[in-house]
Amino acid sequence: MTHLRTILPYFRRYRTGMLVGLLLVAVSNFFTVAGPWLLRLAIDALEDPEVSRNLILGYAGLVVGAALLGGAARYGMRELINGVSRRIECDLRANFFDHLLKLDASFFDRERTGDIMSRATNDTLAVRQAVGPAVMYSVNTSVMSAFTLALMVWISPRLTLLALIPMLVLPPVVLGFGRIIHQRFQRIQEQFAALSTQVQENLTGVRLVRAYVQEVDQARRFEEMNREYMDRNLHLVKAQGLFHPTLGLLTGLAMVIVIWVGGGLVIDGSISVGDFVAFIFYLNLLTWPLIALGWVVNLFQRGEASMARINRILHTEPRIAPAVGRPVGRIRGELEFEGVSFRYPGTDREVLRDLSFKVRPGETIAIVGATGSGKSTLVTLIPRIYDPTEGRILLDGVPLSQYEPGELRSQMGVVPQDTFLFSETIGSNVGLGLGFSAGAVSADGGEETGEEMDPRILRASEIAQLHEQVADFPRGYRTYLGERGINLSGGQKQRATLARALARDPGILILDDALSAVDTQTEARILSELKESLRGRTCFIISHRVTAVMDADRILVLDEGVLVDEGSHDELLSREGVYAALLRRQLLDRELNEEDGDADLSVRSAPAGTQA
Repeated sequence: MTHLRTILPYFRRYRTGMLVGLLLVAVSNFFTVAGPWLLRLAIDALEDPEVSRNLILGYAGLVVGAALLGGAARYGMRELINGVSRRIECDLRANFFDHLLKLDASFFDRERTGDIMSRATNDTLAVRQAVGPAVMYSVNTSVMSAFTLALMVWISPRLTLLALIPMLVLPPVVLGFGRIIHQRFQRIQEQFAALSTQVQENLTGVRLVRAYVQEVDQARRFEEMNREYMDRNLHLVKAQGLFHPTLGLLTGLAMVIVIWVGGGLVIDGSISVGDFVAFIFYLNLLTWPLIALGWVVNLFQRGEASMARINRILHTEPRIAPAVGRPVGRIRGELEFEGVSFRYPGTDREVLRDLSFKVRPGETIAIVGATGSGKSTLVTLIPRIYDPTEGRILLDGVPLSQYEPGELRSQMGVVPQDTFLFSETIGSNVGLGLGFSAGAVSADGGEETGEEMDPRILRASEIAQLHEQVADFPRGYRTYLGERGINLSGGQKQRATLARALARDPGILILDDALSAVDTQTEARILSELKESLRGRTCFIISHRVTAVMDADRILVLDEGVLVDEGSHDELLSREGVYAALLRRQLLDRELNEEDGDADLSVRSAPAGTQA
């Protein structure tokens, strides 16, 4: 039980309740074994010619009283021990989730979401059963066995020894079945993780499944995985089903011995009828702990397997350690890349190679290049989503690796390529960097509280050209979104994520193709509003549209991870390099797909001889 030992520190907060609960286990067992002993006295009293009804009634009252006190103690032990196990489960799940939030992006690149979810739900449940019911019944088994064996020896040592002969087979049986149960339960958990992933991906990508008419194929795949999950459970059921009858057979043999030998002892007068009846009761009481032993072993084996799966993640150290480093304070926004190279963990290909450039405070930098040239990778290094494989990045003259990651990111606003919105209100999503509560009421004053929306959210939404559309929604900023904002259009989702980045008033703003789903007119209005908002901020813009990058202070041109050119829009065009080629290709697409009204942009953007 190596892995289950790691749960021991969780007991410290609840040790008083656990100790009282375990004490009540002993108390409940004391009154349980007292019942047959009182019954023995009552039966033997019947042989006395002078026995009275009042005496028998007194014994009956004592039996009932012992049962009531034992039941009350049993209720208390269950309430306390199972209650502690529920609290430990809650603490374990909270710590597991907290640790997940500290892990870096490379961990989530290689782990499946469904597998992680199964550990946070199914595995924590198995651990709870191991630290609660399994502990309770293991102590109950030990105490009950000690009490009953002591009283059985008191009645007849010889009969007790003979009754225990079949029980000598139990240890190897329990150990053998325990190993089988452990292995089969581990395979069940692995299949459950795969099944969870299948469901999660199909629910998230339900539109794509329908668009490609893959409902039947996905249902077939799920049916195969579901049947495999069922088959693995049935293999476990077979082991469990064989385990309990084996225990029953051994205890049945013990009962046969007691009836045969014990009956002879009663006939010989070696023991009384009361002793014989009490001995049978105690043998039955001993049978339950032996059967429960198998169940307890099963729970411990499941808990061990599940805790091993949880520990594999809990013992995973993040490559970028959270809460480690110097405080950031208010940044000026000067960035410098010194010989930066990067390759994703587990791969050999260098996505970025020997990048060196400097960004002045408040400068707007555009990054362009063909698909796969490393643009998005470059900007993920700035908030330390990843750290460079080689070289270093300095912020205000200090290496990024020396800053505390959380504080560093709090100074940045990031609009990623892949927009993500929570299943919360629009206001809560825009106000994410300010805390979910910042967007908890509507912009028109709130339907219930009369409070007003945080002005930072309103201003950011106006800059992102989102406010007018949100105002048209029946519940305004209180409108709840579906999963990943499914009830918003692509452009609305991009504007919401842009507003979210602006609301926190970041010192560095990163826009990774943030306006690709927005029409050109809305893009122009957003860029116009952004010009004023970007004053004093360092900004990085990745875009495939000329209109988004042509007014940048400087444009960096990447080609297969290498910085091949940099300069202003006009400077790069005059060099007839990669940037000019990219622009010609885009202008050709515009001429083929846009109206003649955009011709003035072509003339302004391209020097003589660059048009197709």
